[in-house]
Amino acid sequence: MKLSEYFEHTRGVGVLATADAGGKVNAAVYARPHFLDSDDDGTLAFIMADRLSHANVQANPHAAYLFIEEGPEYTGKRLSLTRGREETDPEKIRALRRRSTPESCEDDEPRFLVHFRVDGVRPLVGAE
Repeated sequence: MKLSEYFEHTRGVGVLATADAGGKVNAAVYARPHFLDSDDDGTLAFIMADRLSHANVQANPHAAYLFIEEGPEYTGKRLSLTRGREETDPEKIRALRRRSTPESCEDDEPRFLVHFRVDGVRPLVGAE
């Protein structure tokens, strides 16, 4: 199964781990990634606020995304990622959001669509 299909149909919790230029690690809960080109599982994107994870990937392009599937067993995926380009188009970002937020509830915090290359995929538990 392609990664785009897996994340489209699988529910769970994701954690994005990043580190700053000095190696200080941060982990944050993140939604499932977006796949903008469904024919290519080599890249994905996250909508990021202007917070620590975003600052970290600007200083250090390497990140890891751990996804734990809903259910009684420890299943999921671990992705090794490298940051690529970044977009700031608010309309595109709003269109990609999975949660519908009324305009009255939206904050004015800048959002970024950060693209990542998928360098590796491993199961949540075990080697392969």
